[in-house]
Amino acid sequence: MVITRTRAPRGRPFMPRQTPATRALWSLALMLWGLACLYPIDTRAGIQELDAIVAVVNDDVVVRSELEREIALVLPQMQRQGTEPPPRAQLERQVLERLILKRLQQQRARELGIEVDEATLDEALGNIAARNALSLPELQATLEAGGIAYADFREDTRMQILTSRLQNQEVVSKIQVSDAEIERFLAREASTLIEREQVRLQHILIALPEDPGPQQIQAAETKARALVAKLRAGADFAALAARESDGRNALEGGDLGWFEIGAVPTLAADLALSLAEGEVSDPLRSSSGFHILRLSGIKAAPPPQVVETHARHILLRTNELVSDDDARRRLEQLRLRLVGGEDFALLARAASDDTGSALRGGDLGWVGPGDTVPDFEKVMNALAPNAISQPFKTPFGWHLVQVLERREQEGGDELMRLKAREALQRRKAEEAVDDWLRQLRDEAYVEIRLDDLAED
Repeated sequence: MVITRTRAPRGRPFMPRQTPATRALWSLALMLWGLACLYPIDTRAGIQELDAIVAVVNDDVVVRSELEREIALVLPQMQRQGTEPPPRAQLERQVLERLILKRLQQQRARELGIEVDEATLDEALGNIAARNALSLPELQATLEAGGIAYADFREDTRMQILTSRLQNQEVVSKIQVSDAEIERFLAREASTLIEREQVRLQHILIALPEDPGPQQIQAAETKARALVAKLRAGADFAALAARESDGRNALEGGDLGWFEIGAVPTLAADLALSLAEGEVSDPLRSSSGFHILRLSGIKAAPPPQVVETHARHILLRTNELVSDDDARRRLEQLRLRLVGGEDFALLARAASDDTGSALRGGDLGWVGPGDTVPDFEKVMNALAPNAISQPFKTPFGWHLVQVLERREQEGGDELMRLKAREALQRRKAEEAVDDWLRQLRDEAYVEIRLDDLAED
């Protein structure tokens, strides 16, 4: 039996472990729960086999059938990606760890009152089907043909929406990106943000024979990696290509010329969008050998028009004294007064908890894409000028928003700064979510029982 750290999670009941008696009571409770919920009696077939507990997670459990369902979802994904599954015991432990993190997030979401209703889930599944040019029945049939139960896929989608909302509220919405960070990013990586129309590529090929042996493959890969190291240390790509490449453009310094972004060879398609100008790729394997690519030039698309919105809002924050229902009802009353002709600015100054904008009558000024959290931006963008929203919730509280006017601006530098901010937020969010999940796991009581089952 493996037992991880046993620190009491905040806001959740902690498993009593102080004495043998309390441990016995807990084990008895778990057993009775399992008998009641997981040992159903079928009047036609008699008593079915007990669904064994594979992990205890705080005051909840993960059972063998859940683990098997999750493995059934994971294996087709690995197959599509060409990934060889690990040995069964290792796969079970890795998938169980994923389930434990899911269960911890479900518990945290319940504490915060975060849910995913059926309408939201149906819309998400409809979008998944549409992106794959399928109807919902066709999506269901496709999944079933691939060995994935539609009910399992539906619940997995619900969990993804739930964890996304939870992580956004707990972590992502709190991430800040400074102007100085944006400036440093643009100085180093601006070319990765450019909307690319054409790219120029250079290429080195370390060729392999038609039916290479393991030693030949190893030698070619070793040579390719050594060339990449030289190039990243400052060696001239054209000179190295002319001397070392087996490609037909070797004498032209490996220059493949300019490509429309949609006409880039398949092998280089992803790199053409992600490499910075002047960056050299890692070696790429194909049937002809190992390839090294360099993005030597980028031609950018003209900057698009950016829609900006002049808006104002009233914010009510929730706390121990003001519940979500209280805030929503109060905003509904304020909206009725606004629709009845009362002045928005006066009500914002008197009622809004956003002190910065309240002094300006709730005025947020001109707001561009990405300047507000996604929940706020979605509602604001759906409003016509002069319209007032229904009360809605964001991580900051409950809002009423009114759109005053809209305008189109040239993207240019402002769009680049927006893209830089989004890229930095994604980077920070990935690290912050990992840290948050690790803390959630460390503070939980988790008892893994796979070893016990294997011994049985």
